[in-house]
Amino acid sequence: MYPETDRYSKEHEWFRLEGDSCVVGITDFAQDELGEVVFVDLPEVGSTFEAGDEIGTIESVKAVSEIYTAVGGEVTAINEALTDAPEKVNEDPHGDGWLVRFKLASPSDLDGLMKAAEYEEFTRNG
Repeated sequence: MYPETDRYSKEHEWFRLEGDSCVVGITDFAQDELGEVVFVDLPEVGSTFEAGDEIGTIESVKAVSEIYTAVGGEVTAINEALTDAPEKVNEDPHGDGWLVRFKLASPSDLDGLMKAAEYEEFTRNG
């Protein structure tokens, strides 16, 4: 269910290393818990963050939830398509529903994150 290439945080975000960049999104579990996503607020390109920082919010018909990053670095891209189609987060959270792309400050930030099987276990045992 969860891509083996990704790493996962306890806050239900996924992180995919692509060269010296890291793509970030919320997991299928998170989007299911949120319900229908109606708005996504993402940081500006060029913003820098430390691991653990809040980088934006996702608003659903149920609630507003913060988005956190488990990696530090500079935002090099945001998913502009979510401005007009926030439902992509629900439809394809591990694909077209990605949120931001970082230039990593330290690839070792990914070392402490869960692998797919660990994340699945984490969500089962909640």
